[in-house]
Amino acid sequence: MIPPNPGARIHLVGVAGTAMGALAGLLQEAGYRVSGSDSEIYPPVSTLLEQLRIPVSSGFRASNLMPAPDLVVIGNALSRGNEEVEAVLDSKLPYASMPEVLRELFLRGRESIVVAGTHGKTTVTSILAWIFHSAGLDPGFLIGGLPLNFPQSFCRGSGRFFILEGDEYDTAFFDKGAKFLHYRPDAAVLTSIEFDHADIYRDLDAVETAFRRLVNLVPRRGFIAAYAEAETVRRCLERAFCQVETFGLQQGDWQARDIRCVPNPSRLAGASRETATEFTVSYRGKTLGPLRAHLFGEHNVLNLLAAVAIASRYEIPWDKVAAAVEAFQGVRRRMEVVGEAAGIALVDDFAHHPTAIRETLRAARVRFPGRRIWAILEPRSNTLVRKVFEKELSEVLALADQVVLADVHRKGRLAETDRLDPQKLVASLCARGVPARFCADPAAIVEALAPELRPGDVAVVMSNGGFGGIHRKLLDALSSRDLAAAAAQSEPSRSAG
Repeated sequence: MIPPNPGARIHLVGVAGTAMGALAGLLQEAGYRVSGSDSEIYPPVSTLLEQLRIPVSSGFRASNLMPAPDLVVIGNALSRGNEEVEAVLDSKLPYASMPEVLRELFLRGRESIVVAGTHGKTTVTSILAWIFHSAGLDPGFLIGGLPLNFPQSFCRGSGRFFILEGDEYDTAFFDKGAKFLHYRPDAAVLTSIEFDHADIYRDLDAVETAFRRLVNLVPRRGFIAAYAEAETVRRCLERAFCQVETFGLQQGDWQARDIRCVPNPSRLAGASRETATEFTVSYRGKTLGPLRAHLFGEHNVLNLLAAVAIASRYEIPWDKVAAAVEAFQGVRRRMEVVGEAAGIALVDDFAHHPTAIRETLRAARVRFPGRRIWAILEPRSNTLVRKVFEKELSEVLALADQVVLADVHRKGRLAETDRLDPQKLVASLCARGVPARFCADPAAIVEALAPELRPGDVAVVMSNGGFGGIHRKLLDALSSRDLAAAAAQSEPSRSAG
């Protein structure tokens, strides 16, 4: 039983996940007393929870449930054997999944817009939330990342719409269906459909089955905006009952023409904002006008087209859409320039799948033309830690000028026969003529790279986790190197004096 009364205490087990952290904020905003626990807590979610002053216990213990909360929300990363999960079951405490709570407390009575797909969910959801917000519609939203235009990744809103990211990963240990099946979509976006989440889906057919079920939930009066140029997406739309409009670069109702990188006169706050992406949008052959965006790469053009299709469905005027798109600043950990030292740019990206890595590196070429691109990858996602995409990883990482691979995160979870072998991947890249090396951990990477990186280089760090704080460590090492070099240059002049 989910307590409808504000003031009740709700405890979130696994609170440091991006969606769970956002739900904690929504619950607090709604007047609930919120607490949480997790084993690994790192930015940006740790920073969010600190700002909200939500008490978080490090580690899972039965004592975290005392005094007994009115409801326990159990994250989908938790399974039987976890001490808090066992205590919940032993004590017969009321429990629910994150999607259940979201549906019952925040989606009921609202028009639900669900953004789903293997790639681009966070960016499209963020763009949509910003367009609807800029249009004065006061939407509620929940985003699986931190959009730079909002102070937080969530908002209750008071308007008609609730916009959220629809994840195909399973709901909880007691509910193995996809999360997005709980969200009762009135409208949906399908950005792409590929094999992913190799820990829970046996093959692409199983992934497509989950998306077909989502399509089957959209009512006849509803709407779907879908990527036109993927056979997987088209198959999942075959039995849609609602209106469907498609988007793409060469096919679809919504298309982008004349995509180009242009000087950015507005120079929005943030590093490396000297350029922007500009393209012309057409709908069924009719030109609507140009869009200028501070996002890079064809994948982001597609993300913008998806958002435009939904905004058009709800009759948001073109001029408001265009103004919102130009003012959109991006999402943390999506091609985010986190710092620069000694003339070297450090980019943080969430890339969790070979396709995402490919698009990130392609976008880096567009955003940083003529510069040497380093790809620094931590195999961490439940897909990348497995050898299922070993060949594809070799192909996409070859788009970089230099590659550095860390060891598989928590590799003891998998048998050696199933686990990605980073050193084998390094050998494959070297055989292709791409300089690559294996460095087991962040400390080894920093030690190896700090002396080698030179002004103009771009280091693209890719991981769907904290990666041991490598971003700060590498920036500090580069700054120290620069200071030491400057001191060494000035030493002869001081001696001469």
